Amino acid sequence: MKALISGYYGQGNAGDEALLMSLLQMLPSKIEPIVISANPKKTQQNYNVRTCPHRDIFSLLKALKYSDIFIWGGGSLIQDSTSFASPIYYLGLMSLAQIRGLKTIAWGQGIGPLNYKFTRWITQKILAKCTAVSVRDHKSAELLSTWNINYSIAPDPVWTLNSKNTSDLPKTSQLKVAVNLRNHPSLTLQRLKTLTNALVDFQKITNVYILLVPFQASQDLAIAHFISKQLLKPHEIIQLDDPQRLKGLFKNINMTIGMRLHCLIMAASEKSRCFALSYDPKVKYLMEEINIPGWELNQLPNNSDTIKHAWLEYFFNSMQPIDSSIKDLKERAMLHKEILNQVIS
Repeated sequence: MKALISGYYGQGNAGDEALLMSLLQMLPSKIEPIVISANPKKTQQNYNVRTCPHRDIFSLLKALKYSDIFIWGGGSLIQDSTSFASPIYYLGLMSLAQIRGLKTIAWGQGIGPLNYKFTRWITQKILAKCTAVSVRDHKSAELLSTWNINYSIAPDPVWTLNSKNTSDLPKTSQLKVAVNLRNHPSLTLQRLKTLTNALVDFQKITNVYILLVPFQASQDLAIAHFISKQLLKPHEIIQLDDPQRLKGLFKNINMTIGMRLHCLIMAASEKSRCFALSYDPKVKYLMEEINIPGWELNQLPNNSDTIKHAWLEYFFNSMQPIDSSIKDLKERAMLHKEILNQVIS
């Protein structure tokens, strides 16, 4: 059986690549995956899978013709807060798959925000026709409940991703703090300067080695360079393409300051203490679910000293994540695998 997998793949986003790797780990062995990608050659090389270019309509139609199953492969694919065209693209592919009679799975999804009546209407219609739906947060579940759509809920699939040890860490006895910030309207230049000033002062007091960890070069790298120019003590920018090695990086990170959802999930999964800077409801939901401290960016203190003191308090006085709670999240996230098995059997 062949499964055509759709997601934000081949775009250089480590979080979405981690979702793809998690899905490939969970797929039953009798399923041959075909991954729709913005960079088919790289996706094929990285994961040893067949691929299909995401903007080639003839290739997409051919892949649909020869597939048995269509899978939305995790993430916030169906939201219109950043783009109206993006959810229409993914919904269009799902609709074509349903018209052709394929089994369809909305897998590991975070549904919304959906600000427009049309995207809410078409999302409801298409999800109602899916063979199975799994979501990763309670807000998505609440939305589907109001639509009377059957669903399963489980933590984000990346909690289950196998990590690999990496030799990319600096050879130092200093404690290490990872920082991940991304470009976003909520991260104004003034807020970035305030956070950078707080980080400079935080490092002076703690003498930690700072790792600036971009998850998507196009969104994160320029910010990492901006911060790097201000830091006075040892630090480096570290980029890893392999999601398993990236997750393994956090095994030896004492504290993580992160914006991106999957940065925080990877870090918490590897028992790094996390401090969140939320730019999106999905990050806020994670903060609430596993009790991560932090701020929503639009409520960030204007005073860098306030931020510095919050980081120092957390760095010196917080406990490590409770092993049992992390284990529970990983076990519950395996429900996404059970759903694949049920549909495919």
